[in-house]
Amino acid sequence: MKRPDASEYNAYYGLYVGQVPAGDVFTSLREGVRETVALLAELPPEWGGFRYAEGKWTLAEVLGHVIDTERVFAYRGLCIARGETADLPSMDQDLYAANSNAGERSLQSLLAELAAVRGASVTLFAGIDPAVATRGGRASGFPFTVRAFPWIIAGHEIHHRKVIEERYVEPLLAGAGS
Repeated sequence: MKRPDASEYNAYYGLYVGQVPAGDVFTSLREGVRETVALLAELPPEWGGFRYAEGKWTLAEVLGHVIDTERVFAYRGLCIARGETADLPSMDQDLYAANSNAGERSLQSLLAELAAVRGASVTLFAGIDPAVATRGGRASGFPFTVRAFPWIIAGHEIHHRKVIEERYVEPLLAGAGS
């Protein structure tokens, strides 16, 4: 799917779309999940409960957020691809996180779920007729096209992987060496 232009999604999501490398979005989706899993797969289980500051999500909760958000974006893409005309609802990420049990789960189980959700997202978007990719709909009061969602999903994960590296993994590794 061709990279969407800025008119195909809420301007806020330009932060994510802009982080996706040029080329095939499906390659970015597949490689992205591999990179995230590789980054976190060998971490000690107790690191899932680490938060870098009071009031911030734990590492496990960040993974839960990435999973929940991907599901919501994939659902929006599916709805618009199938011709939904209703404005799709917003997602309150803090409400989702507060009602998730991600913080009580192991990093391994969350990584397995992320990989499964990503596989489903790739299959969904790869199976969409190219003629439908530019179909428009609305979510959270803003216009989106179907093809915007895989790019947003890929960029959202890249964004959070960078946050995880900088604010979770690097400080934890630095502390482990002292």
